[in-house]
Order: sequence, then C-alpha cells, then structure tokens
Amino acid sequence: MLLLLSRQVSPSLVRHVTRRSLTSLSETVFLNIRAAALSIRRRTLSVNATSQPLVTMPERRPFVRLPTDVYPVNYGLCLKPDLIDFTFEGKLEAAVEVRQGTNQIVMNCADIDIITASFAPEGGEEINATGFNYQNEDEKVTLSFPSALQKGLGTLKIDFVGELNDKMKGFYRSKYATPSGEIRYAAVTQFEATDARRAFPCWDEPAIKATFDITLIVPKDRVALSNMNVIDRKPYPEDDSLVEVKFATTPIMSTYLVAIVIGEYDFVESQTSDGVTVRVYTPVGKAEQGKFALEVATKTLPFYKDYFSVPYPLPKIDLIAIADFAAGAMENWGLVTYRETALLIDPKNSCASSRQWVALVVGHELAHQWFGNLVTMEWWTHLWLNEGFASWIEYLCVDHCFPEYDIWTQFVSADYTRALDLDALDNSHPIEVNVGHPSEVDEIFDAISYSKGASVIRMLHNYIGDEDFRKGMNAYLLKFQHKNASTEDLWDCLEQASGKPIAAVMSSWTKQMGFPIIVVDQEQQGDDRVLKISQRKFCASGPHNGEDCPSWMIPISICTSEDPSCSKIKVLLDQPESTVTIPNLGPDKWVKINPGTVGFYRIQYSSAMLESLLPGIRDLTLLPVDRLGLQNDLFSLSRAGMISTVEVLKLMEAFVYEPNYTVWSDLSCNLGVLSSLLSYTDFHEDIQEFIRDLFTPIGLKLGWDSKPGEGHLDALLRGLVLGKLGKAGHKATLDEARRRFKQHVEGKQILPADLRSPVYLTVLKHGDTSTLDTMLKLHKQADMQEEKNRIERVLGAISAPELIQRVLTFALSDEVRPQDTVSVIGGVAGSSKQGRKAAWKFVKDNWEELHNRYQGGFLISRLIKLTVDGFAIDKMAAEVKSFFESHHAPAAERTVQQCCENILLNAAWLKRDADDIHQYLVQRKVPPV
Repeated sequence: MLLLLSRQVSPSLVRHVTRRSLTSLSETVFLNIRAAALSIRRRTLSVNATSQPLVTMPERRPFVRLPTDVYPVNYGLCLKPDLIDFTFEGKLEAAVEVRQGTNQIVMNCADIDIITASFAPEGGEEINATGFNYQNEDEKVTLSFPSALQKGLGTLKIDFVGELNDKMKGFYRSKYATPSGEIRYAAVTQFEATDARRAFPCWDEPAIKATFDITLIVPKDRVALSNMNVIDRKPYPEDDSLVEVKFATTPIMSTYLVAIVIGEYDFVESQTSDGVTVRVYTPVGKAEQGKFALEVATKTLPFYKDYFSVPYPLPKIDLIAIADFAAGAMENWGLVTYRETALLIDPKNSCASSRQWVALVVGHELAHQWFGNLVTMEWWTHLWLNEGFASWIEYLCVDHCFPEYDIWTQFVSADYTRALDLDALDNSHPIEVNVGHPSEVDEIFDAISYSKGASVIRMLHNYIGDEDFRKGMNAYLLKFQHKNASTEDLWDCLEQASGKPIAAVMSSWTKQMGFPIIVVDQEQQGDDRVLKISQRKFCASGPHNGEDCPSWMIPISICTSEDPSCSKIKVLLDQPESTVTIPNLGPDKWVKINPGTVGFYRIQYSSAMLESLLPGIRDLTLLPVDRLGLQNDLFSLSRAGMISTVEVLKLMEAFVYEPNYTVWSDLSCNLGVLSSLLSYTDFHEDIQEFIRDLFTPIGLKLGWDSKPGEGHLDALLRGLVLGKLGKAGHKATLDEARRRFKQHVEGKQILPADLRSPVYLTVLKHGDTSTLDTMLKLHKQADMQEEKNRIERVLGAISAPELIQRVLTFALSDEVRPQDTVSVIGGVAGSSKQGRKAAWKFVKDNWEELHNRYQGGFLISRLIKLTVDGFAIDKMAAEVKSFFESHHAPAAERTVQQCCENILLNAAWLKRDADDIHQYLVQRKVPPV
C-alpha cells in the first residue's frame, strides 16, 4: 500500500486556532433535532434494506480515503443522550483548516442524521451548507456549500441526531440491573476501528489527529466520564434534572480513541508512584471487585514509564467495567473500557485463571497508552504494530508484577502455537495486510495480528537483546509522539539502536504469510558436531513443495545438553540451507534447536536427534517451554501428514510424570483436538481411555484440595486435570464431582472458585434434565458475571439431544448477555459430534438474528469458527461454503475460508491415520505375553 506521510497538524497551529467554547445548547436546537430524530429510523431502515443476501461473494468496492483539503484541528463536541428513548442529540463545533479552496467537505458519517451544517471562516460570515449527500456504503457524507471555502482557518458547525444502538459499537446502550433488580441502560462508546462516525460526523481515520473538547449533558444522578478529567459541572438551564459536564482538552489524538461513558458506577482510587490518578469503576455495590485491577494498574503504569523512558502523558486514567461489551477491552486514552470479566475480581469467587486474565488485559491496554495512543499506526495496514506489540509486552509486564505465574511459558501455549496453527493455512494472511474499506478492518483483528505479531516481536527482542530493544523503542516513541508511524519507522529506530539488519530480517516475517519448518540432521566429525539445517515453508497440508518456495531470514539459536537453558550458538539463516559446526561436543550429548521456543518456526529433527531428546522429557532436563514446543511441533507434523499420529501418542505417554501446568495445558488442548477428530469413528471411547490413563497419575498426585504452600500454577493445574478426567469419564473423578456439586448446591460446602469449572463440566457431561435445571438455576442466582460465564461455557457439555436444544435456545435468551451468546453456542459445538451438528443447524436457522446482532464485528467470525471448525467430513466444507455464499458475512469471509480448509484437513487426517491410531490404542491395552 502507498505509504502516506503523517498528516500531522503542528502544535503551534493548534494553539493559534481560536476555539469557540461550546455554549449551553439552546433548547430550540434540540427541539428541532428531536423532530428530525424520527427520520433517522427511516433512513437507517432504507439503508439496511439493501443488504439482502446475494448468491455470490460481492466484489470489493474500490476504497478511497478522505480528501485532505479540509482538516480538523479541534473538535468541540457536545452530546446529549436520552437513556429512555435511546436516541442522542449532538452539536459539533470543529476548528478546521481549509488547505485548498473547495465548495464541499467530505467526512465520515454512519447512522447519523445531520440537521444543519455551516462554515464560518475566521473573522468572516457564516455560510450554511446547502446539501448533505450521504454515501451510506462508504460511510461518508458530503456537505455542499454555495460558494468555495477559502484557504485558512474556520469553524464547522453541525447539529445532528443519532440512535443509541444495541450493536455494541459506535455510541450504544448497555443494559444493567441496579442492586434492587431494576433494568436500566448506560450510554457507552466503542469506536475502534471505524465507529466514531456513528457518534458524530468526523474525519475517522487514524492519521487525522486533532484535539477534543467534550461536553456531555446527562441526568444529574449519573456518572459521566470521558478521556480527560472534568473541569466544569453545572446545572443544565433548560432541565433541572440534567447537568452539563465539561472535560479538559485532550492531547492531539485519533478519533477511534475518543471515549464516553454515562451510567451508574462505584469506584476505587489510587495514585501511581509518579502521581497519576488511577480509578477503577465497577457496577454499584461492587467497588471491592476493582481492587485487584487497581493494584495491577498502579504497578503497570510506572513499569511502562520506566521501560519506555517516556512518562504517561495524561493526568488520570480510568478503567471501567461495561456490562455489554463486544471485545475484551479497549484502550481509549485515559478511559479504558473492559468487559466485566476482564476487570472485576471477587476475592472469594474468582478463580486463579481470572486473576491472570485481568492482569494480562490490564497490561495489554495500558501498553497501548504509549504504543497506539501516543504513537499511532498511520493506517489499519499497520494494526499489527499496535496489537502485536501490546500482546507481547503484556506478558513482560505480568512477569514483572507476578513472577510466580511463569507467564512466558504460558505465552507459548496461548499465543505462539495458536498463531502457528492459523498461519499454516493456505487461507492465512501476512501480518501486514493492505486494508481499504472499513468492512475489511474487522477481519484482521485475529490471531495473526495479535499472536503472530507478538511472537515475531518476541523473536526480534531476543535477536536484538533487551538493552538495544529499549533504546530503539524510546527513540521511536520520542520521534513519533502525537504523530503516526508505520512498521518501517519502528524498524529504522531498532536498526539504529542495535546495528543489526532489522528491516531486512523482519520484512520476511511481516510481508509474507506463513512461516518455515527447519529440517535438521547431524553428523559427528571427531570432537565436533556438524548440523545440516534447511528451511522450507510449512503448510498445514504438508511441506511446501512448489518451485517458488518463499524463504525467511531466521534467527536460529542452538543449545546442548551441557546447558539446556543457554544458547551455545546463534546464527542468522538467510538462505535455503546451511551447516553449523558445534566444536567440542561429544557423541553422547544432545542438541536442541530454538531453546526457549522463541523462533517462529516448526522443527523436524532426524529420527536419531529426536530419539536423543526424548529422555529430556522424562527426566525434565529439557526446559518446560521446550518440552511443550517439542510435543506441539510433532503434533502439528502429524496433522500435516509428515509423521504418523501414533508417534505423537507414544511421545505423549512420556509426559506421565510432567509437573508443569502449561505443558499439561498444551498437551490437553492437542488431545482435545484428537478426541474431537476421533468422535467421527467408532473407537472414540478408546481415546477417552488413553486420556484417563495419561491424566490419572497427576490427578492422584494433586488430589481435590489445595495443600499448604501451593501457588497459582498448582490451582490452574488441578482445575485442568480434574476437568480432563471428569469429561473423559474417569469414574472416581465423576463420583467425587457429583458429591461436591450436591454439597455446593445445597449450600453445605461451597466449591472453591478454582474447582467450579471442572466440577460443572463433569456433572453436565454425564448429567440429565435435573442437572441442567440446577445449572440454569445457579446461573440465574449468580451475582457475578465471571460465574455466569463459567456456567455458560460448560452448558454445552450436556449430552441428550433435547437438552442440547434447550441450551441453544437459552443462548439467545435475555438471560445471556449478547457478547456471551457466542461462547454458549461454541460450547455446544465443541463438546461432541452431536453438539456440533446441532449448533451448526441452530446458527443456520437463526442466522438473521445472529448476523444482525454481530454484523461487521469480530464476534461473527468467532461464532462461525467455534461452530464449524471441528467438522471432519468433506461434504461439510461444501455445505459451509454454500451457506455463506448465500448468507453474506463480509467481516468473516476469510474465517469462512479458513474453516472450510480446516474441515478438509481434518477429514484427510482422519482418512490417513484413523486405522493406525485404532490399532495402537487397542494394542496398548493388551498385556505383554
């Protein structure tokens, strides 16, 4: 994509612009607006009526960015939401610079009706706009003026109305219950990527930065928040039930980072060591649940200030829990919004994994305050810079705050392997994707931008070293603060700091999709070990054998059994193959490529090399992260048909004495994939027996109750192992789960939070109507969203077909928040072959409602993936493809292609290996003669 230089307005220009302060909005304007509010409903309906399903995938329209002849310097924005009728009225007074004479102004605008618009040149007469031409598909409006606007500064005034929608994007309504049970609504914003235009007409592109003066007219008993601190709060003259709340001027910033919240909240407050006020806003009566996030945030801000050597530039930061929220959280500058489950921790009812999740999400969003907010990507093509970087540094931050979490090992299981799996598909995409139309932006909020982005930054950090990395980051932030930057700008700063060829190395990882498999063999030559190393593209369907095979510049580290935790040799593999000599290494020593599992590639060892590494799994001389990486590589090679799955099952049996939570977690995940695959055979019970045999020793060792001296990771491991045994039908686990569940329900012995998921899952998997009734009752009684979500995620484990239908119906009921419907349906699809079939039918039957609810957001992609990704029958790929050809979901096109590819890969895997797996599972039960 053509790289446009940052279109930054100089700070001196901002200071010289005379900002007209927003006077109290006159009632007459708002009466006019109200009269026109009805037309927005009609306009919106007529727009949506055109998006009826067609039969073929639509051609992408050519996309054009906004013209730059008129440019905002400051937005004076006043919004007055109606929390009863779900409309809002707005008044914009924008200080703008006309850079080239023109008789029209083109802005972004969606689902908004403009009532009046005018332009007043500085010191000149006000000119009324004579027409508003809405280009609905492009989400733009053109304001026409009777004569040309001359170059120079001026004020653009627009009065408009909009709807507080229920789509969790733009300016929307979020439903909550008061402590007494009354249903009320908050007004909330979610603007990333391209939804500020649903709240006010604006130049809604990340590189068009301006300052903002925000005023809100709200009920006087509500909390009103925005990016900056409140500087004035006074009664609203026309209605004594309202107040006018004025906020300080923001720094120069992008529209997608503007935030507004109006609702009822309590808060806890603290200050960082350098004087920044931090508040965590919670639902009324739950301030206590904000304390953990407050503790994390007050440690995190100084950590980043120190790491980047750049102070946090705002006087305050608020973190707020929003009831209806599509993403996990959003990094709005100074007002970070979160799902309740990503921010609130109840000391008595929150499990260890929830605490860890909150720590990571807080770390992620606060990193964006520098990386994304202070320096912003120039265009959505560089989204990965924001998200990949924050997804990497959140782990660095949590490791600093909670070293006992062993979080970097968890990174490999949670992000690194997930990215490898997605990026091995033919329907993956490069980290950097040319993005045009807004509908394309949502598609790249995926594991490539986040997890692969984080993984290659981790590899880069390892290649450069921490000191030079920090030096380069500091130079980048100082050079581009309050401006926009591209991927290349970061490479330049890191290259200057390190003296290494960063741009050349990294462009091979960000501009082409996929990753290499490193094929390794060895030979002993006297006292030396000579390794032959080659690279080729790894594909989920097997190695790339084409002529034009891409190649990468690969930082490769090598360790040996003499010191498994330290790289003995580092090389940069910049050609298809190479040899590396390790001096003075005897034939009895093993060699391991990629210690720490940092390099973003798979490895295929010669059988002799692999054989020499296996004892390191049993005797734990290999690091946990490397035991995990070895198993994960082999599992991936088996799915690609490069080795037999039986080899992986044999390897898995070597993990029977494994103590590490994350290694078990990754093993468990892969066995889950295999179990799902083998549900399409008549020997599914045999893989359950394998799982029971593998997990029983560690289950017996851990027991049900925590012991003195245990920590965070023991709690996670116990939950994982008991859940795995319970789901696989391990009788002793099932009996004990039922006993404890009964006591929990009767109130005799409440289950510790860490045992609830495994117990709920186990009793449901082997439960009946009364079990489901009890779970739904617990769900209704739960006061905490974490507990509701915990139940929602496991409801799908129920086995009887009529009960599966009840769970699916429940997913769309008012009992489940809109963003959580997806995980209920996904839970059904992921639990059994019958569940997957029922969930897919349910999605098809309710497509209109589901698509209307999530259209254009990433939740629609997530819903599709969770529902169909696990099928393993060829014809299902054709059925899924056919359905989405006649039911368009533009934001999920790539997801649909990836799912169809995965279904075909599953079917091929099953055909290839099912008989061998069956034979192995049967033979291992036969006692030796």
